[in-house]
Amino acid sequence: MDRHEATQIDVGGIAIAVRHRPGREPGIVWLGGYRSDMMGTKAAALDAWAGEHGLAATRHDYSGHGESAGEFTEGTISRWLEESLAVFRRFTKGRQVLVGSSMGGWIALRMVQELQKAGEGERVAGLMLLAPAPDFTVELMEPELTDAQRRALEAQGYFEETSEYSDEPNIYTKALFDDGRANRVLEGIIDTHCPVHILQGMADPDVPYSHAMRLVEHLPADDVTLSLIRDGDHRLSRPQDIDMMLRILASMVDRKT
Repeated sequence: MDRHEATQIDVGGIAIAVRHRPGREPGIVWLGGYRSDMMGTKAAALDAWAGEHGLAATRHDYSGHGESAGEFTEGTISRWLEESLAVFRRFTKGRQVLVGSSMGGWIALRMVQELQKAGEGERVAGLMLLAPAPDFTVELMEPELTDAQRRALEAQGYFEETSEYSDEPNIYTKALFDDGRANRVLEGIIDTHCPVHILQGMADPDVPYSHAMRLVEHLPADDVTLSLIRDGDHRLSRPQDIDMMLRILASMVDRKT
């Protein structure tokens, strides 16, 4: 399949758009952030790099995102996790490096847990987490909610917030917060059984670098590296950020080939 053409997979009655590039192992699986899509700068750079090196690469849009069907306001971590696992199992073979950006880092960690439960944990060759936001609803957002936002969640089931990255406001639903509690990963040891490299900007206004450091504390049994970019923001989409991302990825791939 041409990398510029999306195919679809039905997950729970929703058409999920996928772009898959065939290639050798270990493949690369991109997991985007909240309200991002698979045509973003980092995802496109990763796909192009994979093509240059003959590696398989897979990326998809969660329901309510990008080219996928479904209502964004009906999305939850559990739903987007289910979709990501379905794409992983349908389009990838053998070992894969999961690359999770922001919320995608949370999805990646939950994927590892679910794959291990199903006896498929050995298929994860490594994790690269970019400004990871595990448990962001509970840990980062709930403590900062205003009284008005809390009332809106209870009265109408959602609240809106101006976005720095889009003309459209961000929408956060009560279902997302409730489901987030059921998917928490920062409550105990996270055994990934694979190398983990975290890339975090210290000037990130959305996910403080202390959150990445806390995540490291929950990964004591694994080969974990935390790289801090002093002037890096949340997107980590500058040429120097992407170059660093690809250099890290190359080192992870080399360890597994």
